[in-house]
Amino acid sequence: MPKKLFKRLIPDHRTIREHKYLRIFGRLLHDPNLFHFNRRSVSGAVANGLFWALIPMPFQMLPSALCAIFFRINLPLSVVLVWLTNPITVPPVFYFCYKVGSWLLDTPPHAMAARLSTEWLGTELAIIWKPFLLGSLVVAVTSSLLGYLAVRLLWRIHLIRHIQRKRRERELRKVFRDHNE
Repeated sequence: MPKKLFKRLIPDHRTIREHKYLRIFGRLLHDPNLFHFNRRSVSGAVANGLFWALIPMPFQMLPSALCAIFFRINLPLSVVLVWLTNPITVPPVFYFCYKVGSWLLDTPPHAMAARLSTEWLGTELAIIWKPFLLGSLVVAVTSSLLGYLAVRLLWRIHLIRHIQRKRRERELRKVFRDHNE
């Protein structure tokens, strides 16, 4: 797994502990499991981050951080993955969630005229909230589960290849050593 890449991209644990908004967690951030990069911690963080990224609510990083602390999974990765839904990706992602919810409820998708205003947003949300929230929840749970399984599988494949490579190297050293004797 690209463990070194994760470690390079994710902020240092001291930086996170001293961050002004994360100080509210106090001693909870001193658990070393929150900063480990192992199969359990990373797969859990991916599942957590993907879930909260797809839940339509403000300040998604806070529940993601709380869940990471509670489940003792990688905190920085959990919080960073929430940013998969950002101001650029939110419209297509949440539209997809709405379409999934409409399909699940067997309701025709509502045609929306794009007029950005608070009045328009309130009117449209009053109409589409059921399929939108259902679709968001289903897509969040599904992507969370798929992300978890994908990381576990990729980590396992990487580990098997690493073991096979080490075994081949050991055999080559033995053959080379036998040949030189």
